[in-house]
Amino acid sequence: MRPFVRAVVGLLAVLAAAPAQASGAQEFASLRSDKVYLREGPTYQHRVLWVYQRKGWPMAVIDSYEGWRRVRDKDGTTGWVSATMLSSARTVVVTAATKVPIAANPGFGAKVIALAEPGVVAGLKACKPRFCEVSAGDVDGWVEKNKIWGVGAGEVFQ
Repeated sequence: MRPFVRAVVGLLAVLAAAPAQASGAQEFASLRSDKVYLREGPTYQHRVLWVYQRKGWPMAVIDSYEGWRRVRDKDGTTGWVSATMLSSARTVVVTAATKVPIAANPGFGAKVIALAEPGVVAGLKACKPRFCEVSAGDVDGWVEKNKIWGVGAGEVFQ
């Protein structure tokens, strides 16, 4: 193989092995259990930094190593959790300092159907550029994206 071709093949192999986050995409997951240990490193022998006690709490996945995921919570705390303790179910947490309106439709001026307290965790169903559809208890509606954490700023999906 020619040196130039070998270099290109080597570069492609490095890019293929790079985590998805390198492209700017943000991956999110949620806690699968009411008791999840955040560790200093990716083994059970590493020191426990924190114990999360809220099933469904959203986490940003920032790296992976074998059966472990390096995660970050809404406060910026990072560490490693076993991949078995994460769910692909998308959730968000209300981060506003006051109650947040949940509206019947996306958009400013839409009819408010409920108010979500700060710290409420809700299922994430869809996102538009400025609003996300959430589900909490028996309420389904739309909230402003900048009032929640657990979704990328530019993330849009149905």
